[in-house]
Amino acid sequence: MSETLSNGRRLILASTSPFRRELLMRLGLPFTVQAPDVDETRLPGEEASALVTRLAEWKARAVAESYPGALIIGSDQAAVLDGEIIGKPGDHQRATVQLQWASGRTVIFYTGLCLIDGASGVCQVAVEEFHVVFRPLSAAMIEAYLQREQPYQCAGSFKSEGLGIALFERLAGDDPTSLIGLPLIRLTRMLEAVGAAVL
Repeated sequence: MSETLSNGRRLILASTSPFRRELLMRLGLPFTVQAPDVDETRLPGEEASALVTRLAEWKARAVAESYPGALIIGSDQAAVLDGEIIGKPGDHQRATVQLQWASGRTVIFYTGLCLIDGASGVCQVAVEEFHVVFRPLSAAMIEAYLQREQPYQCAGSFKSEGLGIALFERLAGDDPTSLIGLPLIRLTRMLEAVGAAVL
């Protein structure tokens, strides 16, 4: 596969996330991956939607500096439960606590997306919101799920594209791929706006 798009431009995903890489592959476009060097610390009082929007843009800009003329994608995600941002659990114990907390409640995911056109300097930024309503979860259900999927590097302690779907009562949002970490519906429109149509 060519390393450039049909218009001769390079497409670069500013991310180390294997989930985002897998999602972007769905569009069938040639792209490369570059890790952004960005401090992801939340600013005092910063709301989740503002946080992910800022970080998506910062990630894209950090990589764009090294690739003039390329199209750079940045993305970031935060999960919110009862008004508090919950991150990646990192281990079994924290994942258990997160899922106990989420049981019977709604977790809101905010996914920031940025596409920078290195040639024109145009920066498109958006945030997608997605609601996950959890079933009431017993301790046995939580343990069985975590033993099977071990989603310790996933915000909210689940993989919606895997067995995590069994934890939910319902999902609500415009783009299911935003829940996994890269809103492909919005990204497709952004790419079209800079002459890099997917179809």
